[in-house]
Amino acid sequence: MPNSERWMLQVAIVVVVTLVAHFAQRVILRRLKIRAEHTTNIWDDMLVEALHGPAAALIWITGIAFALLIVESETEAAIFAAVRPLRDVAVLVTLCWFVIRMISSAERVLLAQQHDPGAEHRLDATTITALARLSRITVLIIFVLVGLQTLGFSISGILAFGGIGGVAVGFAAKDLLSNFFGGLMLYLDRPFAIGDQIRSPDREMEGIVEAIGWRITRIRTPEKRLLYVPNSVFSTVLVENITRITHRLLNETIGIRYDDADRIGVITAQIHQMLTRHPDVDADETLVVNFNLMGPSSLDILVWAYVRSTEREHYQQVKQQLLMSIYQIIRQHGAEVAFPTQTVLMPEVVTVISPSAAAIKQ
Repeated sequence: MPNSERWMLQVAIVVVVTLVAHFAQRVILRRLKIRAEHTTNIWDDMLVEALHGPAAALIWITGIAFALLIVESETEAAIFAAVRPLRDVAVLVTLCWFVIRMISSAERVLLAQQHDPGAEHRLDATTITALARLSRITVLIIFVLVGLQTLGFSISGILAFGGIGGVAVGFAAKDLLSNFFGGLMLYLDRPFAIGDQIRSPDREMEGIVEAIGWRITRIRTPEKRLLYVPNSVFSTVLVENITRITHRLLNETIGIRYDDADRIGVITAQIHQMLTRHPDVDADETLVVNFNLMGPSSLDILVWAYVRSTEREHYQQVKQQLLMSIYQIIRQHGAEVAFPTQTVLMPEVVTVISPSAAAIKQ
């Protein structure tokens, strides 16, 4: 057999083997997917899903590279010298594709668990998204550096250039970097998550967190306005997470008249009893009902109690019920809620008679 026919036959055999391997991996992955769906482990599902695409690409890269190497051995053309480094780079790209697909599959599965009330040790959606982004960026950087090393570039020179360039970029984009690291701290510390209602006593900032980006955080205010806050702000201000409160505080001062001073003891005792028995008031927390202050126009009773409900609408309803009950207790004991009054004492009227008037009177 002539040499030309021999290497062409070898190339044909490689192509046929590649086709067979391609169809074989499709059948194998299909069966693995069916088997993985019947297991409780989620990692086998993610692995099989991530292999779709990269597995076929790796088979074809290997087959094409073998065929080109056969042609190179027969023709000895200079162009085929690039086959080996290009093959290595293609394999690296395929592996990078597989790892990124694996990360994306894990992200989808973990996000889906957010809607499963029976799932244990759930991460919040913000942390899952942040970790997935960081993982993808890290994988891309690593594979790019390895690919450059494969093509013959010096990584040490690139890293040195990156260090010098990083210093220059750091000075030029100081605010941008501060926002980036501020966002990173939000992802790591998790003072709040998407959907939480937050408030800052240092700034006029209150609303529901809609998105946490690498540079800014979007907050929907109670007036339904969209507030864009740079992430670096959160490292310098106090942030109150209203969503994570366990109770809401009822802190009211009730004033009654000075005329009802002898009724204060029985009124405060009955108010305390009413609060203790109310189902929405947590009696295990601090509960105070005491005569607190002698005001300018009222005797003030301090009412301090913790309501179990954390939702604002329900808390306002409970607060209304409690205040109405307190008012009824005051009325039941013949007392009245005081309102600002002022007593003016007038001196006695003195009649002054002039001498001329006295003479006329005589």
